[in-house]
Amino acid sequence: MSDDQLVRALGEWRRPAVPLIDALAGAVRDAVLDGRLRTGSALPAERRLASVLGISRGTVTAALDRLRDGGWVHTRHGSASTVRLPAAAAAAERIAPISATGETSSLDLRRAVPAAPQAAYLAATRRAVERLAPLLAQDGEPGPGLPELRALIADRYTREGLPTRPEQILITSGARAALALLCAQLRPRVAAVETPTFFDALHVLRGAGARPVGCRVTTDGWDLDQLDDALRAAHGGLGYLVPDFHNPTGALMTAATRRTVAELAARHGVTLVVDETMRDLDLRDAPRPQPRIRRAVLIGSASKAVWGGLRIGWIRGTARFIGELAGNPLCGPLSAAPMQQMVAVELLGDPDTVLMRRRAELRRQRDHLSELLAGDDRWRFTVPPGGLALWLRLAGIRADTVVERARAHRLDLTPGPRFAADATLTHHIRVPFTPPPAVLDDIAAALGHACRG
Repeated sequence: MSDDQLVRALGEWRRPAVPLIDALAGAVRDAVLDGRLRTGSALPAERRLASVLGISRGTVTAALDRLRDGGWVHTRHGSASTVRLPAAAAAAERIAPISATGETSSLDLRRAVPAAPQAAYLAATRRAVERLAPLLAQDGEPGPGLPELRALIADRYTREGLPTRPEQILITSGARAALALLCAQLRPRVAAVETPTFFDALHVLRGAGARPVGCRVTTDGWDLDQLDDALRAAHGGLGYLVPDFHNPTGALMTAATRRTVAELAARHGVTLVVDETMRDLDLRDAPRPQPRIRRAVLIGSASKAVWGGLRIGWIRGTARFIGELAGNPLCGPLSAAPMQQMVAVELLGDPDTVLMRRRAELRRQRDHLSELLAGDDRWRFTVPPGGLALWLRLAGIRADTVVERARAHRLDLTPGPRFAADATLTHHIRVPFTPPPAVLDDIAAALGHACRG
């Protein structure tokens, strides 16, 4: 490893009020976890390392001793110290994809998505391959999904207080495919949606010929008067809601509001489609799921809790409705590949190990970014109880201006209007907290530069 490569990998590693030994050891750990320092790389000799970093050799020696004690560096007598990943750290793995860590040409935060839990995913794939022979002997037609996966998901709903049978589950190739199939079946002319809402859902609804009508959602909750108006406009059609750690605000709908929403939907004859993709990302100290909205059709997905590349989503409804969906001509094209479903069986059969680790990391990163951005009058936000991002209300500057300026600092963000059905939210911006803390420091700095008057 050259001196320049090491300097780039460590970045701005010095931290105010943090002792140099702690800061250097932490920077090396972060660089290994983010992939900026490859395991097995040889570090420069202590004297040269001290010269390159502009610190004393004693500081380098103490930092390396700390890293050796933690299993991050291995040194053989007479040989260079090499970087490695301790077993405990390997189990934690990265949450942010490479595109959101600065390892490519920019920090791309336009999508709030996680990387795959590599060790768990690869192990699940191996187990799935070992059990694939009986499936290969069949015709390969997907139908409503593999019975084993449908039963597993149905059992999870039942354990969470919503009795569900396997015939009430239909497997799709992700949440967007689930929404597309529902639109093809229900053919809504008008769709009640939240403002803001997930931009891909807006694309699916518009592509199906539905006109979105918005109701206001903030980090404090849902405007029920506007929701009543939107559901009235969508009479006989569809309502698309994200009540659990709403994307992008992070808001969590209360039980009382859910009861009101169910009553409004029934009054206006609207089929409620509830997207639960974010439901597993409860970052509170004591996660406690809210009850489901009565009579709603539910969409689930493995994309946020596991990985977007695992193209597995599902629809939960009445057995009769699921049977009708299975007969739709688009059901086959929008279904998930059998091998993907087998991997999902292995991963979702015991999701708690991956989820607990991810929640802990996301909670730490949410709090870190919140502390970095707190107390600045150029924006305001509420720390969300779950999800993957902060929703910032900018003061005195438009979101598109901030996005353009941030790009000059290698940071790509999504402005508020992309989440709106009516091109509003011009002073809002979504900032995911999926990157590791050291990268969040860079993001906060880039935001500060982009929001200067």
